[in-house]
Amino acid sequence: MRRFMTWRSAIVIAAFASALAFAGCSDDDDDDDNPVEPGGPDLDRTFVQIERLGNPLVSEVMLAKRTHGHHNAVGPASDPAFEIELEGFVTGVAGRSTTVANTLSSVLLPDELIVDTSRSPLTAGWLSWALSAGWGGRRLTDDVVDIGLDAIFGDAIEATGTTPGLMTDNVDENDVAFSTTFPYLAPAH
Repeated sequence: MRRFMTWRSAIVIAAFASALAFAGCSDDDDDDDNPVEPGGPDLDRTFVQIERLGNPLVSEVMLAKRTHGHHNAVGPASDPAFEIELEGFVTGVAGRSTTVANTLSSVLLPDELIVDTSRSPLTAGWLSWALSAGWGGRRLTDDVVDIGLDAIFGDAIEATGTTPGLMTDNVDENDVAFSTTFPYLAPAH
C-alpha cells in the first residue's frame, strides 16, 4: 500500500508541475498596460535590427565597408546622410556621370522597397517603379544583382560611360527551383 501511495503521490506532483508549466507558457495577456488581443504581438518587446536589404548593392557595393554597420543600425529616415558616399562611388569608382549618380541616389535612398499600387502588378520588379514606371517591389525571380549592376555600370539610366564587363554576376538561375506554395523558397542547404 505504501508503494502505491508513493507512485500516486509522484503522479499527482507531476500533473501539478505540468499544469503550472503550461499555465506559465500561456500567450494570454490580461495586463491592462498592454492591451493586446490574445495571440497578438507583444508591444513591449524590443527588437534589434541586424541587416537592412531593401535595395541590394546599396550597403554591399556603393557604401564603404566602414559604413556598412552604421547603415544597418539606422532606419531609412537617416539615409540622406549616405547620399554623398553613394554618389561618390557612382562617379568615382564606376566612372559614371553625376546624372547617373543623382538618379541612383534618388531611387535607392531611402533604402526601402517602393510599391506603386496604382500600377499593374504585372509590371512588378525591383527598380521598375523608378526605371520603367512599373509597380515596384521585388519578385523572387528578379535578378536584383544584375539589375543593380546594369543601373550602376550599364545603360539602364544613361548610355554613356558604361562598363559592359561589370553588368552581370553571371548567375542566371537558382540552384533549386522555387516552391509553388508559401514560403516559396527552397530550404537552406
